[in-house]
Amino acid sequence: MDFSENEETQGLRQLLRRFLDKEVNPEMIARWDREDCIPREMLKRIAELGVCGLTVPEKYGGLGRDVLGMVATIEELARRSTVLAGIYIMNACYGSLNIAESGTDEQKQRLLPSLATGDLLFAYGLSEPDVGSDLASVKTGAERRGETVIINGYKRWCSGAEMSDYIYMLVRSGEPQARYKNLSIVLVPPTSRGITLQTVGTMGMRGIPTNDVILDDVEVPFANVIGGEAGWNRGWSLLAGPTLEAEKLEVPALAVGIAEAAVAEAWEYSQQRKQFGGRICAIQSIRHMLADVQTKLAACRLMLTHAAWKVHTAQPSAVETSMAKLFVCDTAREIVLTCQQVLGAYGYAHGFAMERYVRDVLVMPIFGGSSAIQKNNIANLMRLPRE
Repeated sequence: MDFSENEETQGLRQLLRRFLDKEVNPEMIARWDREDCIPREMLKRIAELGVCGLTVPEKYGGLGRDVLGMVATIEELARRSTVLAGIYIMNACYGSLNIAESGTDEQKQRLLPSLATGDLLFAYGLSEPDVGSDLASVKTGAERRGETVIINGYKRWCSGAEMSDYIYMLVRSGEPQARYKNLSIVLVPPTSRGITLQTVGTMGMRGIPTNDVILDDVEVPFANVIGGEAGWNRGWSLLAGPTLEAEKLEVPALAVGIAEAAVAEAWEYSQQRKQFGGRICAIQSIRHMLADVQTKLAACRLMLTHAAWKVHTAQPSAVETSMAKLFVCDTAREIVLTCQQVLGAYGYAHGFAMERYVRDVLVMPIFGGSSAIQKNNIANLMRLPRE
């Protein structure tokens, strides 16, 4: 196999790095983290580079589905700012990937052009207070009344709901006993009457607020049901459809970006910090830690690249994407915590990026499908007997 990137992806990385070096400075990033808010205009500035079109078909104003480009974009943005990568994911992944794959013709025509230009943000409304990994148990109910859908319930962990244009919401549209058969996905504007948003403070991934969403007789048009008539009560097949494998790459791409930034900072710091009459990069224990994180980072890159290549080329990839999510996210956490040790007390102090890298990386094995869920996926997909 040829693991080298194609010229398009190499050029994309260079374009993003020039933009970030010029337009995004450490003070901005610290402010987004401190205030738990990033200006939406940052998405528009990213979109001017064309990256929001990487998940939009050409007929709707995009560049066509480029999973390798999407993953590279997330990784490069996360190297500088996890939240910057987060708003890109809200647009290009939560929005464009899902609408392009599962939307009706009308939904595609209405939403994809604006997604390609960075004018729309989507949040996910999947989890609930008592529902995390077992999404088939959602209780938020949707009742169809003619051309209107009435929604009642409570959604949790909706990152960016308050800054989004639509919440991509999984709802119970029939009897709960049917579980997988009576689910639908509805686009719910967070400004709809009957919605109450509550902010949940988090230790990391700050800049895109995390929200609880309470719905009390919220009315949305049936035209907002993903897939229209054909999608009503078929939400599970849409959620677990072809887009799932591309979406499983979002979080490991974030994790690789954070790990790359942490390794770069520890590597540089070790050459500047002096103790015991010399630079600490000469101390064997420090050298071993740095060699270890570089090796683990190289393994993460290879696993992510391989999974992304299989998705990009439309090959069966469910095992590889689950393995990438599991290995990369768990290993990135190890990498960043080791890099923090290299910096010592400075890696724990405000004012140093390492402290933010640690807070951000800790959630990587948890969201987007936990490590435990990925282990179940791998064992099941590889047909390991249950008895």
